[in-house]
Amino acid sequence: MADWDKRWDVLVAGGGNAALCAAIAARREGRSGRVGGGGPAALCAAIAARREGRSVLVVEAAPKFYRGGNTRHTRNMRCAHDAATETLSGPYGEAEFFDDLMLVTAGNTDETLARLMIRESKAMLDWIQEQGVRFQPSLGGTLSLGRTNSFFLGGGRSMLNSLYRTAERLGVVVAYDAEVTGLEIEDGAFRSATVTTPKGAHRVVAANFVAASGGFEANLEWLKEGWGDKADNFLIRGTPYNKGTIIRMLLEAGVEQIGDPTQCHAVAIDARAPKFDGGIITRLDCVVFGIVVNRDGARFYDEGEDIWPKRYAIWGRLVAAQPDQIAYIIFDAPSLEKFMPSLYPPVTAGSVGELADKLGLDREALQDTVTRFNAAVEGGRPFDHTTLDGNRTRGLEIDKTNWAQRIETAPFYAYPVRPGITFTYLGVRVNEQARMMMADGRTAPNMFAAGEIMAGNVLRQGYAAGIGMTIGSVFGRIAGQEAARNA
Repeated sequence: MADWDKRWDVLVAGGGNAALCAAIAARREGRSGRVGGGGPAALCAAIAARREGRSVLVVEAAPKFYRGGNTRHTRNMRCAHDAATETLSGPYGEAEFFDDLMLVTAGNTDETLARLMIRESKAMLDWIQEQGVRFQPSLGGTLSLGRTNSFFLGGGRSMLNSLYRTAERLGVVVAYDAEVTGLEIEDGAFRSATVTTPKGAHRVVAANFVAASGGFEANLEWLKEGWGDKADNFLIRGTPYNKGTIIRMLLEAGVEQIGDPTQCHAVAIDARAPKFDGGIITRLDCVVFGIVVNRDGARFYDEGEDIWPKRYAIWGRLVAAQPDQIAYIIFDAPSLEKFMPSLYPPVTAGSVGELADKLGLDREALQDTVTRFNAAVEGGRPFDHTTLDGNRTRGLEIDKTNWAQRIETAPFYAYPVRPGITFTYLGVRVNEQARMMMADGRTAPNMFAAGEIMAGNVLRQGYAAGIGMTIGSVFGRIAGQEAARNA
């Protein structure tokens, strides 16, 4: 149970990967006994710090069962490494990681923080395992991630459970159903937080504050401020608890804003998924195996532009731009078992025309799209989804530049998809110590941020698989260490 009347050294808002990394790092840093000076008072302080450690309170808005924010739905993280390991098939150097980040963001990133994240990610593979997390080889059907991304044994929930066990063993106190509903900030310095629980509101005083409470993707009204009525058709892949309350309060208190309210991690997910919390099992990775058409039965983008982990996160925005924010992935029998399926079965038909009828699409329009696509396919090379294989179409208004295969073998399949928002990029600006920056140019003396709430510093647009977890763990660790030292 949290002692609401205690003055804490570090208060962490949030309950996912970034929050737990911050809490663990703060607790471990406090136990190291780092103090200045060498006299009797300093030595006594060092002994006390090593014995007791910094006091750390984590407040998680969700109930215990739903703890962890979007981390519950993840399965891997992207870290630089110099050589193959038992679970990684080859090296992934800092330079290649940086090039990939620059590609997916079109250079729209804070280069200093991006390079810091990549550099620190190398140590994160060992550090995260020291906290009890275990990795496994890449899952089958995950399309080209075996070299770059480390997969959690048991997935995101298992990873979270390991971090919580470690945090609690170290003495971190966790309060569930505890939402930060107010912040007392004076002249850029944190004083206290109002934490509301089922038993009432509490004023929590702490020497340092770490915001790791996610984005605002579950706040549909806020999404509509940037997207308009299109947002009514968006599905929220992750937790319903990320409503951006803390972001709003920090910005109103003078913290500098980073990011665009319309930029986010958005993928194409099964249109039959629930409005909230559908998670990873509603994502579809079959775009490269077929074609994608809109409500009018027309293709609207190159399905073979690049390796899937570098392009899967553009499809949410692409579908959002289509009429009624709906699209359909069309493929045939040979591709059915080449990717990880959705929770829901595909729509199945014996002909393309029958498939159109089942999807509610114009039969002639879809048949014409598939016929013209098949006629334009130039094959010849062995199909290989792990590389740009050069099997393309030629002469279409929008050519498919890799992995083009004729869609001609019954049965035919389709998945309806809508934009699935994972997390938003608008948040707070931080520096290399994960300290929040104020809008007037000052550095906040005791406020830090990690994870999705500051992801816009690195990701101002675009995404590549596993980077969200990298941002959370790297900046979570930094925030926790700096907050503990500041205490």
